[in-house]
Amino acid sequence: MERGIVGFHQDIENHWVAELECGHFQHVRHNPPWMSRPWVVTEEGRATMLGSQLHCKKCDAGAPLDRL
Repeated sequence: MERGIVGFHQDIENHWVAELECGHFQHVRHNPPWMSRPWVVTEEGRATMLGSQLHCKKCDAGAPLDRL
């Protein structure tokens, strides 16, 4: 299911995590060449992605909501 990004936080290893409107979290890494997301490394870049859609595998699986 596609879900909108409503915020971001960093995990204990300082990796960026998108907070989705459904209540699930999803790591968003810039790790070329496997994953190219240069927007994740700056505050301005992350701000431009608020409201963008990500596929939420946790929704597909019926997983419980995540918590900070």
